Amino acid sequence: MDRNNNLHRRRSIRLRDYNYAQAGMYFVTICTQKHLCFFGDIVNGKMQLNAAGEMIQKWFLELANKFHDIRCGEFVCMPNHVHFIVINTGVDLCVHPDREHASVGANLCVRPDPDGAHTGAPLPDVVRWFKTMTSNEYIRGVKSFGWPAFPGKLWQRNYYEHIIREELSYLKITEYIQTNPQKWNEDIYHV
Repeated sequence: MDRNNNLHRRRSIRLRDYNYAQAGMYFVTICTQKHLCFFGDIVNGKMQLNAAGEMIQKWFLELANKFHDIRCGEFVCMPNHVHFIVINTGVDLCVHPDREHASVGANLCVRPDPDGAHTGAPLPDVVRWFKTMTSNEYIRGVKSFGWPAFPGKLWQRNYYEHIIREELSYLKITEYIQTNPQKWNEDIYHV
């Protein structure tokens, strides 16, 4: 296989055999393409969102409306990336039909996955929807409000995720998100 074909084969950073649709908490970081700063500035250790940053925050909060099993946790929009926690609460296992159609006799319960876990919206679908909605609205902002154009795509192809499995981890990640603007000068995404 030649070198150019190897460049297009990326190794997944997701955990092998882990069901990202199961109930749980997930820490996500998504960076802009080339780490370009589009969403505001850090002033005195606080993030000052511009209109594009406010739009990013709005679409994060919409996740819970789009995905009924997703709850929005801690969030910060930085100049060129976002950090957030999403909580997948799992799905309601039974559809509640009205009485008129109840006599059909169909079993309207959703089956859990083979391990018995109740699954909901897969994390990759949640992130994909967030990236799509924010990219589309950002493009409208470029055309209508003169926001800076981005080269190619607004977001990098992949994203970082971490499965939060214990309370101590949750508390550390929450603190990291909350204090991220104060540490901007040392941030690995600060360019």
